[in-house]
Amino acid sequence: MISTWRRRMAARRARKLKLRSGEEAYDEVELTIPSEFKCPISLDLMKDPVTLSSGITYDRESIETWIEAGNRTCPITNRPLGSLEPVPNHMIRRVIQDWCVENRSHGIERIPTPRIPVSSMEVAEMLDKVSDACKTKDQSVCRKLVVKMKALSKESERNKKCFKSNGTGSVLAAAFEAFSKTSSLDEENDAILKEILSALTMMLPLSVEATSCLGSSSSLHCMVGFLTSGNLSSRWNSAFALREIVSSDKRKVEALAEIEGASESLFKLIKEPICPVATKSSLICIYHMVTSSHPAKHLVISRFVQMGLVSLLVETLVDADRSMSEKALGVLDGICDNEEGKEAVRDNSLAVPVLVKKLLRVSELATEFSVSVLWQLMAISESGEDGGRVLAEALQVGAFQKLLLLLQVGCGERTKEKATQVVKLLNLHRERLECIDSLDFKDLKRPF
Repeated sequence: MISTWRRRMAARRARKLKLRSGEEAYDEVELTIPSEFKCPISLDLMKDPVTLSSGITYDRESIETWIEAGNRTCPITNRPLGSLEPVPNHMIRRVIQDWCVENRSHGIERIPTPRIPVSSMEVAEMLDKVSDACKTKDQSVCRKLVVKMKALSKESERNKKCFKSNGTGSVLAAAFEAFSKTSSLDEENDAILKEILSALTMMLPLSVEATSCLGSSSSLHCMVGFLTSGNLSSRWNSAFALREIVSSDKRKVEALAEIEGASESLFKLIKEPICPVATKSSLICIYHMVTSSHPAKHLVISRFVQMGLVSLLVETLVDADRSMSEKALGVLDGICDNEEGKEAVRDNSLAVPVLVKKLLRVSELATEFSVSVLWQLMAISESGEDGGRVLAEALQVGAFQKLLLLLQVGCGERTKEKATQVVKLLNLHRERLECIDSLDFKDLKRPF
């Protein structure tokens, strides 16, 4: 009985082994890809064959990479190309697909039918229609076109580049300005503005012309309105667009600062974050508002201080990443250019420890901002009523040793000058104030 069972098991193992060896032998059969199916550039099987004006067929990804590199000749014939728009070769694609199906037993997968990318001519036609719809205030047609453009841009990076290179940003910015000036406040007008703004964030960075249209008074008021009472998507898009505007055109900073509710909306994005990108965009906007030399600068800083921005920034800095730390420190540095701002930073018990902690720990830019803030705080503490408090706090958390190390490893000239002044101020009080042992920094390495 047992011997019979053993014989059956041995026979099963033998059959499995035979089948397995047969499969391995079958897999070892070498399959040669026909040369006419290979791209002349990559020498791989073409997934999306296209033909140039020279008559040579290439894989779309390879030839577009060649053209984007600045080449204007056919790689094979070396002759100038009459047109840079490759034409899909449907016949060779179908032949390749049939060959893949025939050889699927060898592990060859059928190449999917590619989506035909949008052409410059198609983009130009859509943009002309958008411009016409703006002139006639046809919200329905304009919205359908913008939705279609967004869908095509999301299909592939190639489509997005085609839209951007054909001036889509300028046309959409002009459309946003046109519809933002309309007196009607109906839902349809609100919807088209949100669609255009969403599409605009896909076209960044914007040209000077586009930034000018998007930075108009009506456009700014509209975006601040979305930032104040819009949904999450429109708030994100507005913050992103405003960041682009104030970063590229300093003249728009004052206009933004004067809009009622702008400061409060930007502050709310930090206090009640919806995503890191929106928070960072808001910090960049606030940075330009508190550092640019516009007449309302000090009024804007006072407004942010009264909202509680200093405490919010210090709390954000405790566990912030590199990018967030740099932006928050930059805003703190700008706030300290105002007497009320300095007092608010000095009155925050976590401010000095956090600033010293960021020295040499995050990035060179973060270190520069931290040194600048400490330098400004020290200057006012020497002449203020409570002059020794900031110095004492800085010494107790190791600012003197860190600044000496910074001067030793090197930094920019302006940062070096400020750090030297702070070290001199701290050195005057070292004898009467306890500070930590410098050996605590023996393993400190410069991360940049």
